[in-house]
Amino acid sequence: MGFEFIKKLPTPEEIRSQYPIDADIKTLKEKRDREIREIITGADQRFLVIIGPCSADNEDAVCDYLTRLARVQEKIRDKVFIIPRVYTNKPRTTGEGYKGMVHQPDPEKKPNLLAGLIAIRKMHIRAIRESGFTCADEMLYPENYRYLSDLLSYVAVGARSVEDQQHRLTVSGMDVAAGMKNPTSGDLSVMLNSIVAAQGAHRFIYRSWEVETSGNPLAHSILRGAVNKHGETIPNYHYEDLRLLLEKYRQKDLKNPAVIIDTNHSNSNKQYEQQIRIAQEVLHSRRLDPDLHLLVKGLMIESYLVPGAQKIGAEHVYGKSITDACLGWEQSEDLLYKIAEMC
Repeated sequence: MGFEFIKKLPTPEEIRSQYPIDADIKTLKEKRDREIREIITGADQRFLVIIGPCSADNEDAVCDYLTRLARVQEKIRDKVFIIPRVYTNKPRTTGEGYKGMVHQPDPEKKPNLLAGLIAIRKMHIRAIRESGFTCADEMLYPENYRYLSDLLSYVAVGARSVEDQQHRLTVSGMDVAAGMKNPTSGDLSVMLNSIVAAQGAHRFIYRSWEVETSGNPLAHSILRGAVNKHGETIPNYHYEDLRLLLEKYRQKDLKNPAVIIDTNHSNSNKQYEQQIRIAQEVLHSRRLDPDLHLLVKGLMIESYLVPGAQKIGAEHVYGKSITDACLGWEQSEDLLYKIAEMC
């Protein structure tokens, strides 16, 4: 048999009872969820910036980064609403490589899923307490969402997951904003169909239960660029791309049309410093076109303490990405202030 059953893991309810949150965290999350909802629906005109490391691989470095981010947020709070990326699940195109803290709490040790589930919950709780931010994470495994659902204020569905039925239906049961990325092919109809599904009500099997959902009106699109049949990257953040998405939104009966622009991945051809230029171009397009000003709700930026990336097992640099290359702190801080000026 191809499966070896190693250990039965605790349920989300069991992990949450072992590592509970207090009333202050619940109140903070409710407030931030409400503010994000108002930005997506247009009641709040602030601009979203979802920013942080490609992968949250080190709790101390992540919390250090978020503490710095909180000081910037205080200065630009009237224009920009920051949602930190604390991504603990990492999709791997070939299945090889670091799959995130949920798999390996220590990137240099063997996978340990039970330790990983505990580690990611503890890190998110610490991040909230030390920075005052509730954060974003990627939903790579829909059945794991409830281990963190009382902590997250934003969920992203990646380019390789957006066509999957279970991801779409799980989003339909969430009460927080969820961004659906365009697939790696760049097909906008696939992304928009995923939003149709996520905004609808469904009955399906989830964690061995028959469940019913009411639909998530905060499901929206994320443009992250594409890859053609020759393996070449095709950006989709330009003015013409945004207008095309707007027209396609108008052809669908969707609630709260909104898009977040991912400034890295195929939009930058993974040239991480290009994120600065791309962010400014998107804001320029948004400023010139009233329709795009309403549609484009924010940016997604990969950023950490130290610029670039490093290999696991090499001489470790604190606060430097071990997956995709990221902007460093000084570049990120300058960019956040620039975004606030251009909003």
